[in-house]
Amino acid sequence: MKIHIYLILFLTITILYNCKEETKKQQKPVVSIVKDTIIKKEETKIEKTGDSLNRQNTTAFFKEYGKQNKETKVVIKTKFGNIKLRLYEDTPIHRASFIFLIKIGYFNTTVFHRIATDMAIQGGESDYKISADIRNKYKNYYLPAEISSKRKHKYGTLAIAREVENNPKKQSNPFNFYIISSKYGAPHLDGDYTIFGEVLSGFSTIKKIANVKTTSDDWPINDVFITMEIIE
Repeated sequence: MKIHIYLILFLTITILYNCKEETKKQQKPVVSIVKDTIIKKEETKIEKTGDSLNRQNTTAFFKEYGKQNKETKVVIKTKFGNIKLRLYEDTPIHRASFIFLIKIGYFNTTVFHRIATDMAIQGGESDYKISADIRNKYKNYYLPAEISSKRKHKYGTLAIAREVENNPKKQSNPFNFYIISSKYGAPHLDGDYTIFGEVLSGFSTIKKIANVKTTSDDWPINDVFITMEIIE
């Protein structure tokens, strides 16, 4: 009789332990749960956005949008701290596009996805389907280059990435931005990419992000999620 009781107790404990272990496997890290909540919020925001932006009317759209949305200061929030940015008014199309993407919540679905060692940190991509859905909604539009010989890739420069091949007009990819993290700058990039802003504060945050461990393709092993807000 005692053997039966011990056997039942053993089986009960084993089942409870296995259930507990299975629950652990199913649970997501806290940061992922929080980010998933943000993603759901941004999905709702995107669905309610009824604008007419597409590949054909990009310049006209942002000229008008820029007149109605004149903000020039934004903040990027990460788990390592904040980065405050100033957007240049003499790159009106890039400034307006950046403000637009912040307001519709695009960057809140993305991460710093590339750490170019001793040069720059790049953001604007993610593994979330919503990020691709937003880009597809606007036909993955491009921006006309607003390159100035006066602008240099110094420490803290904010610029837009672009495709290098088959892009003679050096059109920008508005969904991918980068910040120069090297104190020596990146002069080899001058004249090839549109610089449209600079860092006002948060250089210690940039340094922390620049030092995270990455995979062989420069993607951080632990995602550095982005939340962007407009200051003024």
